[in-house]
Amino acid sequence: MVNNNAILIICLLFSLTVIGTEAIRCYQCSSDTDPKGEDLCGAYKKFDKEKNIPIECNSEESNMPGTFCVKITHQSPRGFIWDGRWRQVIRRCASVASTGVTGVCNWGVYENGVYWEECSCAHDACNGT
Repeated sequence: MVNNNAILIICLLFSLTVIGTEAIRCYQCSSDTDPKGEDLCGAYKKFDKEKNIPIECNSEESNMPGTFCVKITHQSPRGFIWDGRWRQVIRRCASVASTGVTGVCNWGVYENGVYWEECSCAHDACNGT
């Protein structure tokens, strides 16, 4: 005879597998991997949603699994490079927010003067703004 606890555990694991099959979809790119002369991740120009597609965060296509989306921006102080400022934008899935809260943006300035901003959100393709 099978133990009732074993049946309960099997049913619980099965239900978690069925429920957890649909994952959030996020844009995934980084401006430092853009081809020379192109701005596919939206560091300097408006992010083009036609040239990028959201990736399911728990699929093999995702560079990092996760349950929410994040957009990270770094920008140098004025005059850091001869053409003014450099910017870097990273859009990806994430599983742990540094603040523990999604749906907000946090920002600050590193000791070297580089501005940073991290925005997290929890619905499909929300890191495209």
